[in-house]
Amino acid sequence: MARDRSGHEHRVSDSTFRLPPVAPGLRIGLFGGSFNPPHEGHRAASLLALHRLGLDWVWWLVTPLNPLKDPQNVAPLAQRIKAARALARHPRIAVTGIEAALGARYSYETVAQLKRRCPGVHFVWIMGADNLATFHHWKRWRDIATLVPIAVVDRPGSTWATLHSPAGAVLSKYRYPESEGRAFVTAEPPALMFLHGPRSELSSTALRAQDTQPAR
Repeated sequence: MARDRSGHEHRVSDSTFRLPPVAPGLRIGLFGGSFNPPHEGHRAASLLALHRLGLDWVWWLVTPLNPLKDPQNVAPLAQRIKAARALARHPRIAVTGIEAALGARYSYETVAQLKRRCPGVHFVWIMGADNLATFHHWKRWRDIATLVPIAVVDRPGSTWATLHSPAGAVLSKYRYPESEGRAFVTAEPPALMFLHGPRSELSSTALRAQDTQPAR
């Protein structure tokens, strides 16, 4: 039994905190987040990335605690991992709590450690367009962009803010056309690609707010 950074105890199998199986040449999407709670939008974005980028795997990196979020509003890590696994329902989506084992507080630390531990693996970071709009608030965001290509899944209402955000303005010069998805994964970063598919209005924040509404 261990505690996550919000102080919650979590009881999950040891395999949850181990690195998923890897081998040189694999193409792996890293989809980090609190998953508080996980929802179909996460799954749809992952399936879109698997298909458009020709990925072997998408790893859901369930973070112990997002530094930009209030820890009081975050469910225990074990609960979020269990819910994410129940939702994923796909043989090539792996849900992992590896960030807790790595002791990584920021996404940059996670990506840097995975790159060191997995030589020859082609990682790509997956995020929603709403996250790119605030990417400039992330710790060492420019360094993340130099470590791995970044695939952005477009979301309703986020396109304008994303393109005009500080990070979007910097990274747009490295944008690849969506038709080059397979080559993009092995591109030298910085590299940016927007993925377009069925756009989900769902967000974890909205779902949490919905859960707090009184029954009618």
